[in-house]
Amino acid sequence: MSDSLLDVHIKHTLQTVHGKMPMEIALSLPEGQILAITGPSGAGKTTLLRQIAGLLTPENGKIAFGDEIWFDASEQKAVSPQLRNIGFVFQDYALFPHLTVEENLLFGLKKGEDNSIVTELLRATELSSLAARKPHQLSGGQQQRVALARALVRKPALMLLDEPFAALDYDMRYHLQDMLLKFHRQHQLTMIIVTHDIGEIFRLADQVAIIENGKITRKGTPTEIYAKDEFKTGDFVIFGEVLSCVTQADQLLVSALVENKVRQLTLPLDFAPQMIPGNTFTLHYPMDSARVMLIRH
Repeated sequence: MSDSLLDVHIKHTLQTVHGKMPMEIALSLPEGQILAITGPSGAGKTTLLRQIAGLLTPENGKIAFGDEIWFDASEQKAVSPQLRNIGFVFQDYALFPHLTVEENLLFGLKKGEDNSIVTELLRATELSSLAARKPHQLSGGQQQRVALARALVRKPALMLLDEPFAALDYDMRYHLQDMLLKFHRQHQLTMIIVTHDIGEIFRLADQVAIIENGKITRKGTPTEIYAKDEFKTGDFVIFGEVLSCVTQADQLLVSALVENKVRQLTLPLDFAPQMIPGNTFTLHYPMDSARVMLIRH
């Protein structure tokens, strides 16, 4: 019996600019975790989210959510999107054009539910002053905030987010990441987020999966994926606080609070003087190497 909330085992054929490409995904996600999915464009990330949501039917396989079977090709079963307790934030927002911002959020409320959460989300997304406007009167970034708030208003069992912060400036992106983490903790939301932002992955995700050519080629914690010597990545910076540090063989095993999440880091011995519990630090991954360098605050 799987102890995962979501189990996905599907096969599909992707139509790409280079022709047909087989897609084969096996994925499990425990309840309450945030999974980040990343990888090159056209690899199948958005297709996977749409299949989980029931907006696209895989050719073969099975999708299970808890005790429910959402899709089973062998049984010719496919539960409609409306019956899957999912909140989906699309890249193209998918707002109701004839409804105001507030009405878009109210539409997402379950019948008989207290609508105070709408006021809370309007305030948290800084949309209160725009509540009476319709989507065509908003900028792309404002529409994206409405789409995120509308998905959260239902407190869904599973949140699917397709690059939800891509249209936002840094300050708003950081603010909404905070809000997302707050709702995640309050309501124990399980989430899958598609993103290309490595800093965002470290800030939000418990696990990260890299999809390339229709298959998951790597899966693990953000540190396991991005701190490997053979994995090259661009510059990014994250912040942390040392919780504990022990020496094992020729390396340090560090437990650190990194952007609201406890991470397990493996570092060279020469960082030992800085790895004192209570110290704050900056993790810097340089462009030409994935070696971790720490700069004491």
